[in-house]
Amino acid sequence: MKTVRLDGQCMVNKETAHHYIQSQLGINDYYGHNLDALYDVLSVYDKKIWIVFTNKSSAFDFLGEYAEQITETFQDIAKANENIRLNIL
Repeated sequence: MKTVRLDGQCMVNKETAHHYIQSQLGINDYYGHNLDALYDVLSVYDKKIWIVFTNKSSAFDFLGEYAEQITETFQDIAKANENIRLNIL
């Protein structure tokens, strides 16, 4: 199982957060850089992956409510796709 670390300190605004998530997870260029696109791409992800989201509090400092929406999207994805495991620190 591949482990991918997402650091909240690297998510200083919405645009940066989505580009960072895209690069860390290896999402193709067709990714739409929004939460719906993130859900769509990862809900059908066919490889086993463990996503570790660190420094959640930093993401909240930068993004406010949007950080909560990102967190909820990852939680929803982990419930919908058995290939994805999630740990939020």
